[in-house]
Amino acid sequence: MITHMDALETRAPAEREAALLAALPAQIAHAQKNAPAMAASLKGVNAADITSRAALAKLPVVRKHELLEKQKAARAAGGSVFGGFSAVTYGQQMPRVFSSPGPIYEPEGARADYWRMARAIAAAGFNTGELIHNCFSYHFTPAGAMMESGAHALGCTVFPGGIGQTEQQVQAMAELQPAGYIGTPSFLKIILEKAAEMGVALPSVTKALVSGEAFPPSLRDWMSARGVNAYQCYATADLGLIAYETSARQGLVVDEGVLLEVVRPGTGDPVPEGEVGELVITSLNPDYPLIRFGTGDLSAILSGPCPTGRTNQRIKGWMGRADQTTKVRGMFVHPGQVAEVVKRFPAALKARLVVQGEMANDSMALHVETQAAGNGNGNAELKAQIAEAIRDVTKLRSDVLLVAPGTLANDGKVIEDARSYQ
Repeated sequence: MITHMDALETRAPAEREAALLAALPAQIAHAQKNAPAMAASLKGVNAADITSRAALAKLPVVRKHELLEKQKAARAAGGSVFGGFSAVTYGQQMPRVFSSPGPIYEPEGARADYWRMARAIAAAGFNTGELIHNCFSYHFTPAGAMMESGAHALGCTVFPGGIGQTEQQVQAMAELQPAGYIGTPSFLKIILEKAAEMGVALPSVTKALVSGEAFPPSLRDWMSARGVNAYQCYATADLGLIAYETSARQGLVVDEGVLLEVVRPGTGDPVPEGEVGELVITSLNPDYPLIRFGTGDLSAILSGPCPTGRTNQRIKGWMGRADQTTKVRGMFVHPGQVAEVVKRFPAALKARLVVQGEMANDSMALHVETQAAGNGNGNAELKAQIAEAIRDVTKLRSDVLLVAPGTLANDGKVIEDARSYQ
């Protein structure tokens, strides 16, 4: 039975950090030389200078909507289908291409376990020599191939079940006797319910790796009651594996092949450990070298190592989306605009813009955490200055409320839309 995938998982945190930061300048230089879109993003950056997380945090964040926009623009101009983000081209370097909604096209490189999924599969309890029933899609999106390549790297055989055909899935499981399931949690629930309805036992299916959807404890317990221990992982088509659950079930352990940051939504500024923010990933994949790629997903760093002995950072898991752009009185308001206002005032520690009322008759108020809250006349002056800054940045009027540090919820929200849509 596999305890850890390799020695990388249990190395000293300082050793891992040193190795990641030592690899960072070369990866940035490689991206500048071989991926034109990343070269444009990193224009003027001396790769040799990026040897710390503080230096990395000063680089621009590339967000998914920018990737889509640049891909579309490049395709319209007859250029690279990947918008200049890929460092490899069609042929032996790129066995397959996938498409995600947008469409965004993602390359698959030729290396074994290109998406680095074997680590998550092993952590879910799968072992060399087992059969895995893979119910992720095998067409358009890369999820099926991501998991299959990881399973092969682990030495497992794969049944490519794909999606749909529930009765046939049950029949195949009953006859092939796989050790477990990989796919979305909702489809596993459907399969188990269909098997019960058909009166077919699936005694071999005792473990699962699930992803692509929220996996609440209630569903995890439902599966456990039916003899299936299911674990989740967090991965994207752009980056491959980012983090994975272990038997400790205490957050998700960050993969060894990425540098993970948590930043305040709408900015590239790292937040303190434990604060919810947007996950920004720097990939060490040479074929698709995304530097400071904003996932648009919210999470937070958990303190301390995993009880299983894995020593990398841990995150709480998926906690929502970071893109909180909303429209107020016909004008779009972005999290980055809130951040711009906050940066103008050293006394402002954190802020949350709350939009209330009914559509077409709405109002907004910026709640600002500050040590100056309750400072009498000083409050009035600071509030007036902040209100003026909001109007300057957003072209909209806003109330301002000053609150004590720690008052605002730690949920990653920079803009809260509390309007009635009835």
